[in-house]
Amino acid sequence: MTYSIVWFKRDLRLHDHLALHTATSKGPVLCLYVVEPSLWAQADAANQHYQFLLESLRELYLALRKSGGQLHILTGEVTEVFAHIFTHQPFSAIYSHEETGNNVTYQRDKALARWCRAQQVEWHEFAQFGVVRRLRSRDDWQASWNAHNDSPCVALPPLSATKFSPLTPAITLPRLPPSVQDLHLEPFNPPARQRGGRQNGLMILDSFLRERSHQYRGGISSPLSAPTACSRLSPYLAFGCLSLREIVHATRDHIASLPVTAERHKKGLEAFISRLYWHCHFIQKLESEPEIEYRNMHRGYDGLREQEFNQAHFEALISARTGWPLVDACVTMLRQTGWLNFRMRAMLVSVAAYPLWLDWRPVGHWLARQFLDYEPGIHWSQMQMQSGTTGMNVPRIYNPVKQASDHDPHGHFVRRWLSAMRRVPDTWLFEPWRMPPDVQAACGVKVGVDIPAPIVDLEQATRIAKTRLFDLRKQPHMQAPKLAVIEKHGSRKKTPGKTHQQTASSKQPVSLQLELDW
Repeated sequence: MTYSIVWFKRDLRLHDHLALHTATSKGPVLCLYVVEPSLWAQADAANQHYQFLLESLRELYLALRKSGGQLHILTGEVTEVFAHIFTHQPFSAIYSHEETGNNVTYQRDKALARWCRAQQVEWHEFAQFGVVRRLRSRDDWQASWNAHNDSPCVALPPLSATKFSPLTPAITLPRLPPSVQDLHLEPFNPPARQRGGRQNGLMILDSFLRERSHQYRGGISSPLSAPTACSRLSPYLAFGCLSLREIVHATRDHIASLPVTAERHKKGLEAFISRLYWHCHFIQKLESEPEIEYRNMHRGYDGLREQEFNQAHFEALISARTGWPLVDACVTMLRQTGWLNFRMRAMLVSVAAYPLWLDWRPVGHWLARQFLDYEPGIHWSQMQMQSGTTGMNVPRIYNPVKQASDHDPHGHFVRRWLSAMRRVPDTWLFEPWRMPPDVQAACGVKVGVDIPAPIVDLEQATRIAKTRLFDLRKQPHMQAPKLAVIEKHGSRKKTPGKTHQQTASSKQPVSLQLELDW
């Protein structure tokens, strides 16, 4: 009797898993996860991602075992793994969710599709998010997102041992996950990062809806309040421990359960749902144009920063030695927790792109390894947006001194993560490099020794960067490509009273400066 393979990727759950539900309705299935060495060798891969994955796989393995099944974990390149299984234990179909990953997963999927056609194996893929494969136009995208998330979650199908096909002993590929050393990953693992698995995700969703979401409005921008005000669901979405649709449904249900007097709470949760919408909006950009992972969305910006990469500036940034306290505190927190709220993420990219004048690609790879919740579609779209290379977004250039004054006015955040700053008087909190020598001696903090001096003059470097960027933006040859980018990737949430054509041709298009704080 023939069987199908359910290929788990970034969808590590049983609930609302359309691939598993559909496959089991057709006949026996073999549940498979493949650890791909080539994927873990990429510049965006980190040990913390692998550990979160293993934690999630363990839970998925146990959940399947309770139903009489087994999650088989093999190591190898995907097409070779499927070919090896097919040789010894032929199957008729593969069921999986679509994945909008990096270029390696994109090329892998194309190779597997060619193999499936050659072997006459059917490959059925299902939407993981409100992202549309082979989207022809953005005009109807919002309706597609609504249709996906308005539909009911797919319940766990009735499972029993008869639903599962075993893996023959003839399959000689490694059946235990490789070690960190085998994958050549750097061993560092943020000590305070979130732990993987669906149960952890469900607990965090419950605590957000019932308790923490009261703080959502007004609490997600400051690094002080954001760790609890934000939902903290992003890694569970990125690895598919929870589905986007079930989070949307749970949030809508909770809004409906709130009393009429909880208007502010309701508006906060409605804003959270809107951010789930923008989550998919940004992933759709990478789905529609995979090249934005490695080349400028607006090609007119090619050469803007690439040839002037300053390694000393980059090293200062990643080692938390820029000299700007809020920047260095954010990098330190990120190193310890694997998480940072969106406003501070945007500030880091802005500082890298403007006063430090660093190209977004190497900075993006570094940040991808730092973010536990790294989601390629959001990540690379945001890297380009915050670096000013999309062409359609008005550059938002964050001043780290002003951000500190606005969001950490008493220095609680900075002093938590930078121990030397605990001795700096409040007067010099935002610009400690301006402390007179006698003040430095009195508080026991020497600029350039205990805390770094700014690596560049912030005002001057930012002014030069803005001039270079805006001089290029206003060149006549930059306008037509900008409109093409808007047509391909721009939101169709139109300004009231304007048609899409009016918005696209406007000299000042609607700015998509949305904060994807979680």
